Amino acid sequence: MKKTVITLSLLALAASPLHAAEKLSPEELKTLYTVGVNVARSLAVFNLTPAELEVVIKGLTETKAGLKPTFDLTVYNQKVQDFAKARRKATGEKQAVAGKEYLEKAAREKNASKSPSGMVYIPLIEGKGNTPTATDTVKVNYRGTLIDGVTEFDSSYKRGKTSEFKLNTVIKCWTEGVQKMKPGGKARLVCPPELAYGDNGAGELILPGATLNFEIELAEVKPATATKAAAPPVSSKPAKAGEK
Repeated sequence: MKKTVITLSLLALAASPLHAAEKLSPEELKTLYTVGVNVARSLAVFNLTPAELEVVIKGLTETKAGLKPTFDLTVYNQKVQDFAKARRKATGEKQAVAGKEYLEKAAREKNASKSPSGMVYIPLIEGKGNTPTATDTVKVNYRGTLIDGVTEFDSSYKRGKTSEFKLNTVIKCWTEGVQKMKPGGKARLVCPPELAYGDNGAGELILPGATLNFEIELAEVKPATATKAAAPPVSSKPAKAGEK
């Protein structure tokens, strides 16, 4: 609930009308606009209809005006969580259908191949040397997006450093797909949900049943006999480097 309360507080700030005499600099306007965008993204899990959004805004404006609710809010804390889960599941089911269509389209792209598991592998740059095995450690740069190709849920490029992990400790799509690559190579993996995060999803952006895109550069392969790799970092955020 803490996150929900913070989100609603920010939305109340964003929804507050500006006084005519108040002058904001262009940078302040952009900052406040960004607050609005971030709040809208945080509320996306509810997939609100216009009518439902009006009710939410009413709660915001009345709270900001100092009006007390006519009912006990604590009774509805769990209902808010259940509501979010139900909406997330429903949205995920719709996206799952779109994901299947996207996989089939990706499989028809130039040089693409679809494995029996359902993963689509598209080589972008051919590397040199030996392909890794599942027990090898690899160093990679990567970017993960939803099927819109725009919504990014993870990126080693943004963190400014490669990720290193043992290949059999990550999602099945990565374990299978990266074994097709050679050092210096780059490929795109289109991962069906059963090879990614399945019916659970991960974080706010990866919904249940989501099909995912990964662009991966294989920087280095460390054979299992030469090194002992640490498991990828555990995070409550969308899994890094395709971690399980």
